Amino acid sequence: MKQIFLVLSVFIFSTATAQQWQSLFNGKDLSGWKQIGGAAQYKVSNGEIMGISVANTPNSFLTTEKDYGDFIFETEVKLDAAVNSGIQFRSESIASYQNGRVHGYQMEIDPSVRKWSGGIYDESRRGWLYPMELNEKNKMDFKTGQWYKYRIECVGNNLKTFINGKLMAQVIDDATAKGFFALQVHSVASEAEAGRAIHWRNIRIQTTNLKTTPDNPELRVANFIPNTISATEAKQGYKLLWDGKTTNGWRGANKEKFPEKGWQIKDGELHVLSSAGAESQNGGDIVTDGEYGAFILQFDFKITDSANSGVKYFVTEKDKTSGSAIGLEYQILDDEKHPDAKLGSIGNRTQASLYDLIPSIKHPNAKRNIGEWNKGMVVVYPDNHIEHWLNGIKVLEYQRGTPYFYALVARSKYEKWPNFGMAEKGHLLLQDHGNHVMFRSIKIKELQ
Repeated sequence: MKQIFLVLSVFIFSTATAQQWQSLFNGKDLSGWKQIGGAAQYKVSNGEIMGISVANTPNSFLTTEKDYGDFIFETEVKLDAAVNSGIQFRSESIASYQNGRVHGYQMEIDPSVRKWSGGIYDESRRGWLYPMELNEKNKMDFKTGQWYKYRIECVGNNLKTFINGKLMAQVIDDATAKGFFALQVHSVASEAEAGRAIHWRNIRIQTTNLKTTPDNPELRVANFIPNTISATEAKQGYKLLWDGKTTNGWRGANKEKFPEKGWQIKDGELHVLSSAGAESQNGGDIVTDGEYGAFILQFDFKITDSANSGVKYFVTEKDKTSGSAIGLEYQILDDEKHPDAKLGSIGNRTQASLYDLIPSIKHPNAKRNIGEWNKGMVVVYPDNHIEHWLNGIKVLEYQRGTPYFYALVARSKYEKWPNFGMAEKGHLLLQDHGNHVMFRSIKIKELQ
């Protein structure tokens, strides 16, 4: 009797576990799905959904008729030929947004040489949230003719993507809590690219009793919720340098207190107020109370028309100046309109450059429009290797203390400052250049 009860219990438990997965595709027709956007062809063949590219039509989306909030989603994907695609999740199509244009999160399918499959893109909204430059070691050479297992885990604000069991991207974001899935066929510009097929099969979802994959403590997380440290970031050692509410932890450069004018805290944003555009002639620069050596510094910034500012590191305040305090600078600039972009040498005063020393790479996916938030990052390794990142893409790197570095300094505006940029530790600085610029989500992880 005990054996029968045990067998029955195992059967009930196994059945309940199996029933957690719900199929989103019956293998026979497109019941439960509808097409939005372009005129790409969708059909069912051999138990698979096929999306076939058509020239001169916008992006096409085969969407679920139902919306989903928290879930674990899986499918298998195959490309017959090199064509861009993606899987939309928590996405929407509403008349009030660009006449019903599909927008929301997308897990990338990318057979190109950049290898961004698995990255998270915000379709028709903010662009790339997690380009695969943030997870270089897991970049995948997506080959045609092979099946790949795609998995998406969304619980609350925590979004994760996987390919063949590997964690590809993790985003913390609250822009959309619920929405449909969609199988994308990307637009193609020529007849030569028409007729290329994407295949999906075994499309399934869990919505209850969700057991998500544990975090990877080494994976860089892209957190888009202002002035917060996610649980994953906290485990990784990140802490906020600005609390989003007060001036705690900051003071004026070469001063004991925070400036009484020129800066404003409003709606979780730290504003440099506009004055006459002069360097440190209004409120002046502000610096951290603490000093830092090796670290990962992350910060969000937004510039206004023609604005100029910067984030400096290894600021010692030993060099007294009438303008901004001296330090290595991550340039913040309106490259199109501010005259400083055309000064210096070979663009070394443009956005995200090491100011007056090394120009940044102008990657098209790193660019944001004026008035949109940017994610900046400076990484200083213990061996003095330094990187500048802009919106998830590494745009320059260098090694301080090398003959090359000293040669760059010798031909720059910093040549008169002894031992420039070589302090063991220094303050972090936000620059007042007399233009309206906003900061938020300033956080740091110290490296050993």
